[in-house]
Amino acid sequence: MQLEAETMKPAINRLKRAQGQLNAVIRMLEEGSDCRAVVTQLSAASKAIDRAGFSIIATGLEKCLESDDPTVDRAEMEKLFLSLA
Repeated sequence: MQLEAETMKPAINRLKRAQGQLNAVIRMLEEGSDCRAVVTQLSAASKAIDRAGFSIIATGLEKCLESDDPTVDRAEMEKLFLSLA
């Protein structure tokens, strides 16, 4: 099952934001920043990645339910979703 780029735009934006946050974390660590500030940025990046993943899986599940394609394995999609939990 292919995902459409236009449908994935919100997830792509979240991942780009997370990428910026991860770059900030690296920079903060290299500069010896305050532990709390680093963990706060890291937490924000982690949440952004999780939300993007859930969005991607939810879109995939939705496509599975809409399709009559016998090659789409609902159990496999559920397993993917649970791998993010």
